[in-house]
Amino acid sequence: MPAIDCQSLTKYYGDVCGIEDVSFAVEDGEVFGFLGPNGAGKTTAIRTLLGFLSPTSGGATLLGHDVTDPTQLRRARERIGYLPGDPGLDTDRTAKAFLDHQAALRGSAQRDELVARFGLDESRRIGDLSRGNRQKVALVAAFMHEPELLLLDEPTSGLDPLLQEEFAALVRERVENGTTVLLSSHVLGEVAALCDRVGVIREGRLVAVESVEALRSRGGKQVRVRVAENVSREAFEVRGTMNLRVGETVSFTWTGEYDALIDLLDGFTVHDLEIVDAPLEKAFMTFYDGDVQTMGETRGAVTDGGSVTDGDERLRGRR
Repeated sequence: MPAIDCQSLTKYYGDVCGIEDVSFAVEDGEVFGFLGPNGAGKTTAIRTLLGFLSPTSGGATLLGHDVTDPTQLRRARERIGYLPGDPGLDTDRTAKAFLDHQAALRGSAQRDELVARFGLDESRRIGDLSRGNRQKVALVAAFMHEPELLLLDEPTSGLDPLLQEEFAALVRERVENGTTVLLSSHVLGEVAALCDRVGVIREGRLVAVESVEALRSRGGKQVRVRVAENVSREAFEVRGTMNLRVGETVSFTWTGEYDALIDLLDGFTVHDLEIVDAPLEKAFMTFYDGDVQTMGETRGAVTDGGSVTDGDERLRGRR
């Protein structure tokens, strides 16, 4: 049985759709990524899976336990680590007091190691901590009891690059030991580095589930070529060519077959050629063409660095 088996999961807030007919499975030991822009429904899906929201219809199992059955859900939660996108930590407690409480509920076999690993000062009051240090507290709480399944919603939010690398190493270590991970991230590069497969959510619906490599292939290849001949723009305006720029070096995005690209270049004397994968955000945008118009807009913002924001200005509950 999959670690997560989601079947037609649907959540409405009155007449407003949070998620609709979401179905996917995450196998044991897999890292599964959730991608989608602002308000797409990723956090609604996670919160409904965990029983924090009651589904309008459909259902799911976590580690073989029915999430719509309170007794079974409680048993599943004992074996799960959860990091919410906006951890609701008690700001009047110290980090130590908060983690002591979590340890009493679920255990703390890895606590000391994680506190040292993330450089967390447990003596400080949570309300006095920076955003990044509060995220460290939440990460330690999610991981310290050695859960079999991790549900992580934007886990590196607020962490500096070095700690992001430490987090990635921690996830890989846990997966090597058999842990399963569902990861909703606002950083496309993070998903590419950590995830085996990706689910893309659009307006509450899961529009694709595929491997990271299959997702990347949607964006095509970035081609830069320098040839001996003087070339016209028309010579490269063929099927499969996008974003064409012609100068001393010809550059374009190639979405066709390799054989067709070789045939195209065969008519020139090639001095230099570079072919690389297109940035992952280009592949992601194939699911959102027409919806996301401006870089950095509130809804569905995709930055030049490959980040997809997941705030929800229209309906905070949808997250």
